[in-house]
Amino acid sequence: MSLTSNTVLVVMVSLAVLLFAGTVWLWPRLARCGWRSVGGRIGLLLCTQVVLFASVGLAANQEFGFYASWADLLGKETAQGVVVEQAARGAHGAPGGGPLEVLDTARVAGVDGSRPQVDGQIQKVDIVGRTTRVATPAYVYLPPEYFQPRYRTRTFPAAVVLTGYPGTAQALVTKLHYPRTALELAKNGRMQPMILVMLRPTVAPPRDTECVDVPGGPRTESFFTRDLPDAVAAHYRVGRKAGNWGVIGDSTGGYCALKFAMHRPGAFAAAAGLSPYYKAPIDPTTGDLFHGDGNLRDHADLWWLLDHEAAPDTSLLVSSSKVGEANYRATLRFVERVRAKGTTRIASIILESGGHNFNTWRREIPAALQWMSGKLSGR
Repeated sequence: MSLTSNTVLVVMVSLAVLLFAGTVWLWPRLARCGWRSVGGRIGLLLCTQVVLFASVGLAANQEFGFYASWADLLGKETAQGVVVEQAARGAHGAPGGGPLEVLDTARVAGVDGSRPQVDGQIQKVDIVGRTTRVATPAYVYLPPEYFQPRYRTRTFPAAVVLTGYPGTAQALVTKLHYPRTALELAKNGRMQPMILVMLRPTVAPPRDTECVDVPGGPRTESFFTRDLPDAVAAHYRVGRKAGNWGVIGDSTGGYCALKFAMHRPGAFAAAAGLSPYYKAPIDPTTGDLFHGDGNLRDHADLWWLLDHEAAPDTSLLVSSSKVGEANYRATLRFVERVRAKGTTRIASIILESGGHNFNTWRREIPAALQWMSGKLSGR
């Protein structure tokens, strides 16, 4: 049974309830002073607490999508990406495309219909970077217009959507509801139809590369800013100009989104960071990201970029909460620093209160998608 299975959660919760009931039932019999009674009480309490904490952990993982599998949780997902030459495919999986393979299709959750030309479609794909040798799974949302005959020659704008760390790409679909939100906004005329490419920034799990081109690999930033747009544009009707592409993410994904647009404004016309931070951390999950390369370290620091580099011609959006977010003051300072540079356009979403969690980001995503839609073009 998988880590995210409802069955696993139900079994663990049931076991916790049974252990609690058993502890209450057996406690009078163990209320003696002998070593067996004391050991029995310790054993019952320990088992009950372990199972209870496991139940809470499984529930939290299902809600927030931290880990996708047992191997992911235990740090056993260590295999590096390898380039696999794929047969050429077209826009719907037919011959004539690039290093992107469609594995499965699904309807948009929460939508009654199942016709792609009415309700859009979600495709589960594998993407391989031609130059970086990075391979990763992703989900692609295609709006209804993509399948309608009158739009058959239209090129659509696209947005890369990133999770935090560790995160799962599936959580962007099932927990943060990006496809459903984009579908509803477009139907209400609040945003243009856009393709969403949803994945996590962790391309070499369990390591957190902070979207850095780590010396010796993996070249995470190059994958996201060069290989990924090329692979998607070769397979779907997406433009290859900066004005066709945006990037949005939360937490670690938010930091990556801002960094991509600031480093490569020629690749992304807009970037939205939901609850981002502004400098790559170094901790046990990242390891040594820079290997003594001071230039690489400086360019991973958005504060350094604002102080030492010319303002990039791009649009940025940042979000925070007055109560509940640790980045509130840093976000206000970042906005002011960007405004002082002049060329880069900056906007913000500031909530009165909201923690660093899915519920907060679900409140910000509609406005962020609508903002991004206004910055991108399909041609």
